[in-house]
Amino acid sequence: MDTVRVIEIKKSVFEDNDRDADKLRLELRDKGIYLLNLMSSPGSGKTTALIQTINRIKDKLKVAVMEADIDSDVDAKKILEATGVQSIQLHTGGMCHLDAEMTRQGMSGLELGGIDLAILENVGNLVCPAEFDTGASKNAMILSVPEGHDKPLKYPLMFSICDVVIINKIDVLPYFDFDMDKCKEYIHMRNPKAKVIPICAKTGEGVDEFVNWLVSEVTAWKKGEANA
Repeated sequence: MDTVRVIEIKKSVFEDNDRDADKLRLELRDKGIYLLNLMSSPGSGKTTALIQTINRIKDKLKVAVMEADIDSDVDAKKILEATGVQSIQLHTGGMCHLDAEMTRQGMSGLELGGIDLAILENVGNLVCPAEFDTGASKNAMILSVPEGHDKPLKYPLMFSICDVVIINKIDVLPYFDFDMDKCKEYIHMRNPKAKVIPICAKTGEGVDEFVNWLVSEVTAWKKGEANA
Protein backbone atom coordinates (compact mmCIF):
# COMPACT_ATOMS: atom_id res chain seq x y z
CA MET A 1 0.00 0.00 0.00
CA ASP A 2 1.28 3.45 -0.86
CA THR A 3 2.18 5.72 2.00
CA VAL A 4 -0.47 8.36 2.68
CA ARG A 5 0.83 11.83 1.93
CA VAL A 6 0.32 14.32 4.76
CA ILE A 7 0.64 18.04 4.11
CA GLU A 8 1.02 20.39 7.07
CA ILE A 9 -0.61 23.71 6.23
CA LYS A 10 -1.16 25.28 9.65
CA LYS A 11 2.30 26.85 9.87
CA SER A 12 2.07 28.61 6.52
CA VAL A 13 -1.45 29.84 7.29
CA PHE A 14 -0.29 31.35 10.56
CA GLU A 15 2.86 32.80 9.02
CA ASP A 16 0.86 34.53 6.30
CA ASN A 17 -1.55 35.90 8.88
CA ASP A 18 1.29 37.13 11.09
CA ARG A 19 2.73 39.09 8.17
CA ASP A 20 -0.70 40.58 7.41
CA ALA A 21 -1.15 41.46 11.08
CA ASP A 22 2.20 43.22 11.30
CA LYS A 23 1.37 45.19 8.17
CA LEU A 24 -2.05 46.20 9.54
CA ARG A 25 -0.46 47.28 12.84
CA LEU A 26 1.90 49.59 10.96
CA GLU A 27 -0.96 51.03 8.91
CA LEU A 28 -2.99 51.72 12.05
CA ARG A 29 0.06 53.23 13.71
CA ASP A 30 0.42 55.63 10.78
CA LYS A 31 -3.25 56.58 11.18
CA GLY A 32 -2.89 57.03 14.96
CA ILE A 33 -5.50 54.35 15.68
CA TYR A 34 -5.05 52.04 18.67
CA LEU A 35 -6.80 48.70 18.12
CA LEU A 36 -7.89 46.62 21.12
CA ASN A 37 -8.85 43.00 20.50
CA LEU A 38 -11.35 41.85 23.17
CA MET A 39 -11.99 38.12 23.51
CA SER A 40 -13.95 35.80 25.77
CA SER A 41 -16.40 32.92 25.93
CA PRO A 42 -20.00 33.56 24.84
CA GLY A 43 -22.02 35.05 27.68
CA SER A 44 -19.08 36.40 29.66
CA GLY A 45 -20.41 39.95 29.51
CA LYS A 46 -18.18 41.47 26.81
CA THR A 47 -20.82 43.78 25.38
CA THR A 48 -22.04 44.98 28.78
CA ALA A 49 -18.47 45.60 29.89
CA LEU A 50 -17.81 47.51 26.67
CA ILE A 51 -20.84 49.73 27.21
CA GLN A 52 -19.69 50.57 30.74
CA THR A 53 -16.17 51.26 29.44
CA ILE A 54 -17.10 53.33 26.40
CA ASN A 55 -19.47 55.57 28.34
CA ARG A 56 -16.56 56.39 30.65
CA ILE A 57 -13.99 57.14 27.94
CA LYS A 58 -15.93 58.59 25.00
CA ASP A 59 -15.33 62.13 26.23
CA LYS A 60 -11.58 61.44 26.41
CA LEU A 61 -11.08 59.36 23.26
CA LYS A 62 -12.95 59.03 19.98
CA VAL A 63 -14.04 55.40 19.87
CA ALA A 64 -15.34 53.03 17.18
CA VAL A 65 -16.44 49.44 17.71
CA MET A 66 -16.48 46.32 15.53
CA GLU A 67 -18.75 43.52 16.76
CA ALA A 68 -17.89 40.09 15.35
CA ASP A 69 -20.43 37.27 15.36
CA ILE A 70 -21.40 34.39 13.14
CA ASP A 71 -24.79 36.04 12.61
CA SER A 72 -27.15 38.79 13.86
CA ASP A 73 -26.51 42.48 14.56
CA VAL A 74 -27.72 42.42 18.18
CA ASP A 75 -24.47 43.54 19.80
CA ALA A 76 -23.70 46.33 17.33
CA LYS A 77 -27.18 47.76 17.93
CA LYS A 78 -26.69 47.52 21.69
CA ILE A 79 -23.42 49.44 21.53
CA LEU A 80 -24.86 52.13 19.28
CA GLU A 81 -28.01 52.60 21.36
CA ALA A 82 -26.24 52.55 24.72
CA THR A 83 -23.18 54.67 23.89
CA GLY A 84 -23.85 56.56 20.66
CA VAL A 85 -20.41 55.69 19.29
CA GLN A 86 -19.84 54.34 15.79
CA SER A 87 -20.51 50.59 15.75
CA ILE A 88 -20.56 48.05 12.94
CA GLN A 89 -21.36 44.34 12.84
CA LEU A 90 -19.02 41.83 11.24
CA HIS A 91 -20.41 38.47 10.12
CA THR A 92 -17.72 35.79 9.96
CA GLY A 93 -19.54 33.39 7.65
CA GLY A 94 -19.38 30.61 10.20
CA MET A 95 -15.76 31.22 11.18
CA CYS A 96 -15.08 31.09 14.93
CA HIS A 97 -12.43 33.81 14.88
CA LEU A 98 -11.16 36.87 13.05
CA ASP A 99 -7.77 37.02 11.38
CA ALA A 100 -5.81 40.07 10.22
CA GLU A 101 -7.41 40.28 6.78
CA MET A 102 -10.91 39.99 8.21
CA THR A 103 -10.05 42.71 10.71
CA ARG A 104 -8.76 44.89 7.87
CA GLN A 105 -12.09 44.44 6.05
CA GLY A 106 -13.89 45.47 9.22
CA MET A 107 -11.72 48.55 9.64
CA SER A 108 -12.53 49.55 6.05
CA GLY A 109 -16.20 49.70 7.05
CA LEU A 110 -15.55 52.29 9.74
CA GLU A 111 -15.28 56.02 9.31
CA LEU A 112 -11.76 56.33 10.67
CA GLY A 113 -11.34 60.10 10.64
CA GLY A 114 -10.23 61.22 14.08
CA ILE A 115 -10.61 57.77 15.67
CA ASP A 116 -8.26 57.24 18.63
CA LEU A 117 -9.42 53.80 19.71
CA ALA A 118 -11.00 50.98 17.71
CA ILE A 119 -12.31 48.06 19.71
CA LEU A 120 -12.82 44.66 18.14
CA GLU A 121 -15.20 42.43 20.07
CA ASN A 122 -14.04 39.09 18.73
CA VAL A 123 -16.20 35.99 18.28
CA GLY A 124 -17.10 34.32 21.60
CA ASN A 125 -14.62 31.46 21.86
CA LEU A 126 -11.62 30.67 24.09
CA VAL A 127 -9.73 28.69 21.44
CA CYS A 128 -9.72 29.94 17.84
CA PRO A 129 -9.48 33.72 18.40
CA ALA A 130 -6.31 33.22 20.44
CA GLU A 131 -4.58 31.53 17.51
CA PHE A 132 -4.90 34.41 15.04
CA ASP A 133 -3.15 37.77 15.36
CA THR A 134 -5.70 40.41 14.36
CA GLY A 135 -3.19 43.23 14.06
CA ALA A 136 -4.30 44.68 17.39
CA SER A 137 -2.12 46.93 19.51
CA LYS A 138 -3.05 44.90 22.59
CA ASN A 139 -5.19 41.87 23.47
CA ALA A 140 -7.70 41.74 26.31
CA MET A 141 -10.04 39.04 27.49
CA ILE A 142 -12.95 38.62 29.88
CA LEU A 143 -13.35 35.59 32.13
CA SER A 144 -16.63 35.44 34.02
CA VAL A 145 -16.98 33.96 37.49
CA PRO A 146 -19.52 31.25 36.45
CA GLU A 147 -16.92 29.82 34.04
CA GLY A 148 -14.67 28.78 36.92
CA HIS A 149 -11.21 29.76 38.16
CA ASP A 150 -9.47 26.89 36.36
CA LYS A 151 -9.91 28.20 32.81
CA PRO A 152 -6.29 29.45 32.55
CA LEU A 153 -5.20 25.85 33.01
CA LYS A 154 -7.55 24.56 30.31
CA TYR A 155 -7.07 27.30 27.71
CA PRO A 156 -3.42 28.32 28.10
CA LEU A 157 -2.91 30.14 24.80
CA MET A 158 -5.77 32.59 25.34
CA PHE A 159 -4.39 33.68 28.70
CA SER A 160 -0.79 33.74 27.52
CA ILE A 161 -1.42 36.27 24.72
CA CYS A 162 -3.59 38.73 26.67
CA ASP A 163 -2.15 41.88 28.18
CA VAL A 164 -5.10 42.30 30.52
CA VAL A 165 -7.58 39.76 31.92
CA ILE A 166 -10.88 41.12 33.20
CA ILE A 167 -12.70 38.88 35.68
CA ASN A 168 -16.37 39.76 35.31
CA LYS A 169 -19.50 39.03 37.35
CA ILE A 170 -17.84 39.36 40.75
CA ASP A 171 -21.29 40.13 42.14
CA VAL A 172 -22.09 36.40 41.98
CA LEU A 173 -18.91 35.23 43.71
CA PRO A 174 -20.87 34.05 46.79
CA TYR A 175 -22.88 31.65 44.65
CA PHE A 176 -20.05 29.93 42.78
CA ASP A 177 -17.05 27.87 43.78
CA PHE A 178 -14.65 30.44 42.32
CA ASP A 179 -11.30 31.06 44.01
CA MET A 180 -10.07 34.54 42.99
CA ASP A 181 -6.57 34.01 44.38
CA LYS A 182 -6.20 30.69 42.56
CA CYS A 183 -7.49 32.25 39.35
CA LYS A 184 -4.90 35.05 39.53
CA GLU A 185 -2.21 32.47 40.31
CA TYR A 186 -3.17 30.38 37.27
CA ILE A 187 -3.31 33.45 35.01
CA HIS A 188 0.18 34.48 36.07
CA MET A 189 1.43 30.94 35.52
CA ARG A 190 0.49 31.44 31.87
CA ASN A 191 1.42 35.10 31.65
CA PRO A 192 3.34 36.73 34.53
CA LYS A 193 2.90 40.19 32.98
CA ALA A 194 -0.87 40.04 32.55
CA LYS A 195 -2.84 42.68 34.45
CA VAL A 196 -5.87 41.19 36.23
CA ILE A 197 -8.89 43.40 36.89
CA PRO A 198 -12.00 42.07 38.71
CA ILE A 199 -15.20 43.88 37.71
CA CYS A 200 -18.97 43.71 37.70
CA ALA A 201 -20.09 44.99 34.32
CA LYS A 202 -23.71 45.03 35.49
CA THR A 203 -23.09 47.50 38.32
CA GLY A 204 -19.90 49.12 37.02
CA GLU A 205 -17.82 48.03 40.02
CA GLY A 206 -14.13 47.89 39.09
CA VAL A 207 -14.66 49.21 35.56
CA ASP A 208 -12.81 52.45 36.32
CA GLU A 209 -9.60 50.47 36.86
CA PHE A 210 -9.89 49.02 33.35
CA VAL A 211 -10.76 52.45 31.95
CA ASN A 212 -7.67 53.96 33.56
CA TRP A 213 -5.52 51.17 32.15
CA LEU A 214 -6.97 51.60 28.67
CA VAL A 215 -6.71 55.38 28.57
CA SER A 216 -3.14 55.17 29.85
CA GLU A 217 -2.28 52.57 27.20
CA VAL A 218 -3.73 54.59 24.34
CA THR A 219 -2.11 57.81 25.54
CA ALA A 220 1.31 56.19 25.90
CA TRP A 221 0.95 54.45 22.52
CA LYS A 222 0.13 57.72 20.80
CA LYS A 223 3.24 59.27 22.38
CA GLY A 224 5.32 56.33 21.18
CA GLU A 225 6.05 55.22 24.74
CA ALA A 226 4.36 51.82 24.55
CA ASN A 227 5.14 48.70 22.57
CA ALA A 228 2.20 48.30 20.20
